[in-house]
Amino acid sequence: MSIEKVRAYFKSQGIEDRIQEFDVSSATVELAAQAVGVEGARIAKTLSFKLGEKVLLIVCAGDAKVDNRRYKDRFGGKASMLSHDEASTLVGHAVGGVCPFAVNEGVEIYLDESLRRFATIFPAAGSSNSAIELSCDELETYSGGTWVDVCKAWRPDEQEV
Repeated sequence: MSIEKVRAYFKSQGIEDRIQEFDVSSATVELAAQAVGVEGARIAKTLSFKLGEKVLLIVCAGDAKVDNRRYKDRFGGKASMLSHDEASTLVGHAVGGVCPFAVNEGVEIYLDESLRRFATIFPAAGSSNSAIELSCDELETYSGGTWVDVCKAWRPDEQEV
């Protein structure tokens, strides 16, 4: 199970006791927010994409959406999400538990600026009923991710009326 891979990874970092497991699903932003007890924007959702032969993960705030123009400008190609089967095989975590920790070799991890407005955020921990509370600095450290600005709909001037 991928939560066991994440648990082993976090054990090597000395923080495995911070993983939260729930009796209910946390597979979507809404469900995770309810399980954790925070606003949905603080859920760090991990979206998986394929770009040519590369597999990319973009971790962003729960209220953010990938901006196709920004994605193309940053990565040089069209955003193409992985299917459920592809995510499990290529990333190493099933949809609902995809996270930027203990992923398959070669998976590139990017952290979107939409997360930086929060002191802590809650990414999944490898299963559809888990999360871990991390600061943005901790997220960067433990994921090895690179910061990007490829999302929309989270800035006050981008809110839909």
